[in-house]
Amino acid sequence: MSLLDEEGNQDESLESKTLSAEDQVKDHSTGTRVVAGQIFLESGKSDSQSENEENFHSQEQEKENSLEELNSLEMSNLLNKDLEEAEVQTPVLTAIGGTADGEPCHFPFLFMEKEYAECTADGREDGRLWCATTYDYKKDQKWGFCESEEQSNKRRQMQEAEDVYQIGMKILNESSKKAQKKVAYQYLLKAADMNHTKAMEKVSYALLFGDYLKQNIQSSKELFEKLTEEGSPKGQMALGFLYASGLGVNSSQAKALVYYTFGALGGNLIAHMILGYRYWAGIGVLQSCESALTHYRLVANHVASDISLTGGTVVQRIRLADEVENPGMASGMLEEDLIQYYQFLAEKGDVQAQVGLGQLHLHGGRGVEQNHQRAFEYFNQAANAGNSHAMAFLGKMYSEGSDVVPQSNETALQYFKKAADMGNPVGQSGLGMAYLYGRGVPVNYELALKYFQKAAEQGWVDGQLQLGSMYYNGIGVKKDYKQALKYFNLASQGGHILAFYNLAQMHATGTGVMRSCHTAVELFKNVCERGRWSERLMTAYNSYKDGDSNSAVVQYLLLAEQGYEVAQSNAAFILDQKEASIVGENETYPRALLHWNRAASQGYTVARIKLGDYHFYGFGTDVDYETAFIHYRLASEQQHSAQAMFNLGYMHEKGLGIKQDIHLAKRFYDMAAEASPDAQVPVFLALCKLGVIYSLQYIREINIREVFSHIDMDQLLGPEWDLYLMTIIALLLGTIIAYRQRQHQAIPRPAGLRPAVPQQEPPPEHQPPQ
Repeated sequence: MSLLDEEGNQDESLESKTLSAEDQVKDHSTGTRVVAGQIFLESGKSDSQSENEENFHSQEQEKENSLEELNSLEMSNLLNKDLEEAEVQTPVLTAIGGTADGEPCHFPFLFMEKEYAECTADGREDGRLWCATTYDYKKDQKWGFCESEEQSNKRRQMQEAEDVYQIGMKILNESSKKAQKKVAYQYLLKAADMNHTKAMEKVSYALLFGDYLKQNIQSSKELFEKLTEEGSPKGQMALGFLYASGLGVNSSQAKALVYYTFGALGGNLIAHMILGYRYWAGIGVLQSCESALTHYRLVANHVASDISLTGGTVVQRIRLADEVENPGMASGMLEEDLIQYYQFLAEKGDVQAQVGLGQLHLHGGRGVEQNHQRAFEYFNQAANAGNSHAMAFLGKMYSEGSDVVPQSNETALQYFKKAADMGNPVGQSGLGMAYLYGRGVPVNYELALKYFQKAAEQGWVDGQLQLGSMYYNGIGVKKDYKQALKYFNLASQGGHILAFYNLAQMHATGTGVMRSCHTAVELFKNVCERGRWSERLMTAYNSYKDGDSNSAVVQYLLLAEQGYEVAQSNAAFILDQKEASIVGENETYPRALLHWNRAASQGYTVARIKLGDYHFYGFGTDVDYETAFIHYRLASEQQHSAQAMFNLGYMHEKGLGIKQDIHLAKRFYDMAAEASPDAQVPVFLALCKLGVIYSLQYIREINIREVFSHIDMDQLLGPEWDLYLMTIIALLLGTIIAYRQRQHQAIPRPAGLRPAVPQQEPPPEHQPPQ
């Protein structure tokens, strides 16, 4: 499935839950509980709802989409009430034309020995919907159309568009080849031309990013405007992005905020995330931690509900600026040759290579696509060789189930037991999960606690996470929020998304810790940035590597709006290098400056230094040495940047933006040399230059004649100092004469021959080749 499809599915899943969205983001303090390692907030419920939740906790807790189930339980009374009202308010259909024009349709009605509870096209070649106005059509022959001819034509057109859309989606989802995906988008284009909303959404984003269609910002803008008029949250969010970034339209942060707000109200997750970042950073709105918390928590709930036992895909954050300076060092990507080498080792029976490749294909990342089939094959090979780690991961795959591996608690349990018996922490954690949730064995909290403790002692993050959950809920142990906090912190250090989520909930509600909105927002933001949309970071990187800077910069700009610091710095880098032709030359530096500023505010050192450079040289702004000095000082003090220290030394040396001070300049140069070995050579040269300048300045400041007038040679060297001086000069002259004589004697000459006269060299063109 393509990335656009996955984003679409996530948005659609949220739109189906918009009734409970408001309830999700309320700041409940009455209680919380953890489901499959995730803390979910509870509100007051009826007794019947509490019983339902207890059943849910014991039977459905193992499902990773537990958030959706929980929300439906919380809102069940409201939904039932809405359904009852809907039944009462259902409009009565009136027959149009036929033999009973103006009479109400009768449901159900009998036609051809079959009862119909709704309008039908059966019996008609034109496919137009009709109904009977009495129960027995055959007897009374009373009928009429349910729609006008215009409505009928429109319905048939939409059905045709839906059929074309489904063909396109089928090709798109079933093929991984680029050529096939391009064919699929031709079908989607056709459906979009027929005003099919979902097709228009997919095509508009494809045109915006240049995914399988030629990038066309203007055409995508027109489609987004059309979608916005129809009330599409995706269209509203995208139109907000265009106004925020000034692509295809004049930049307007006010309009962007309006469209983002409408998109969020319609249930678009990305719009919620953008608003969360804007309220957190105070971009176009007054800074509000609580508002940011509301938006980020809603998105984090959905991201957390999507997390599986295997942990989902790995988010690959590659900085373009770092990669240019150190090719291949900062990216963490595996070279194709290296992957082939590991594959060769795995085929030769190297167990470690098999396990490593299995994990790479299970999670994806580092240039390797997620592939459960290949992961399963590698783990099988290693498990057959007796590797406990491979056995444990096979257990995880069977426990979770997928298209490749059928879900089987019994098989998972066998693998977990084998691995746990060999002391493997992954197997111990899996066995703990089996006993905690009764997967293939009776529920036994004591054994679950025992196995989680064993796994946690070996530093396995899943064990730490589940142990924290047990202490938080008091399952098998006495409730202990401090212990829960300890284990959640340990799991978060290992990078577990659910650990960040649980810590965020604790800080948001003040459970076991002092309530901290700022900490909660930062943790929720971290969770949100692990959503499926993060895969676009790699898509953008691949576009840049393929030479399509325009596509890359648009993708990075959207991710930058969502608050991804690495996307902000990458977008700024592409603009800084003037590689994106879709941005006007006069706008390149100001936009780059904006994104360097946002990246710097999130702690990126290079961005902070870039801000200093832009103000120093006047890129995208006026030359301002004082502001440049402030940015360099921040980078020096907060991130201990050698480059910033060197720049501060230079500004002190020249007196730019600060009073000239050679002593402080030397101090900053020395600090730069200490901070980074790479700075030692330029620092040495700068110090040499500084020494010369200092010497000249010193000589300029003193009066040489006055110095010599104060020197008394009789006191310094004694009354006979002139005799000493003459003796020294005589010795020096004697030494020089003796040295010259020895040189002449060292050259022997044959007797009777005069020195040969040197011949003139021939002209260059006549010289023999050497």
